[in-house]
Amino acid sequence: MAQNDPRRGITLMILTTAIFAVQDGISRHLASEYNVWMVVTIRYWFLAVFVLTLAARKSGGVRKTMQSQRLGLQIFRGLLLATEICVFVYAFTLLGLLESHAVFACYPLLIAALSGPILGESVGWRRWSAIGIGFLGVIVILEPGFGVFQPAALVAVVGALMFALYGLLTRYVARYDSPDTSFFYVGVMGMLFMTPFGLWNWEIMTRTDYVWMALLTVFGGCGHWCLIKCYEAAEASTVQPFAYLQLVFAAIIGVFVFEETLRTNVMIGTAIVVGAGLFTLWRERLKG
Repeated sequence: MAQNDPRRGITLMILTTAIFAVQDGISRHLASEYNVWMVVTIRYWFLAVFVLTLAARKSGGVRKTMQSQRLGLQIFRGLLLATEICVFVYAFTLLGLLESHAVFACYPLLIAALSGPILGESVGWRRWSAIGIGFLGVIVILEPGFGVFQPAALVAVVGALMFALYGLLTRYVARYDSPDTSFFYVGVMGMLFMTPFGLWNWEIMTRTDYVWMALLTVFGGCGHWCLIKCYEAAEASTVQPFAYLQLVFAAIIGVFVFEETLRTNVMIGTAIVVGAGLFTLWRERLKG
């Protein structure tokens, strides 16, 4: 599909962020009651079925989709994302949805900072300034040196760093493989990696939580489908700024469902991080 419908792309991105925020809320609940390995494993089982179904429907089927010119990197990407999801879901149980997403919002800045040494891209002084300001926003959120700060907050920072590396590797392999191939390895490698850990740490859930787990898998599939259609409808540079709305939706769920507290420093720090991230995306669009 031609990338010529920005309004549809933006609408789909907003819908995607809302779906993923609900998915994160369900993950927060389940990971608070059961171990993270099992929760993420079940998510990946459904995702693997989803990507295999998509691949089977493509011309050439699964065999053509799995052909890669950078197989080692594709496998590593899949393993990296699976590990990052475990780290991020674990951060939900330590910090809650609101503060985890507030810290995680710095990942576009990490991508910008690492794009030079990893991808050889040029990063000018304006983008470096935005990166520095954005990290000051993260410091405001974490409040180091104050009684409120918890070392556990660094779990979300590690998750953001891992996701930034995943994003950079995705950019790199896109030079050689199709998006279908990259998505295939995300789902399949994540499933293969997570399954032994999930089965080893299996726990019996209540009937209600089985329903929540089923909803989690459905929301995951719907979210990925909307994201694929979003990037089919419009260019990434057009829709990417709206991805920050996931933070807004996650904050609403955190405050009204899980009774999390929206602290002043988190609001100020998040505004700084998001502002710096939007500026970085704007500069990247100008370069493109």
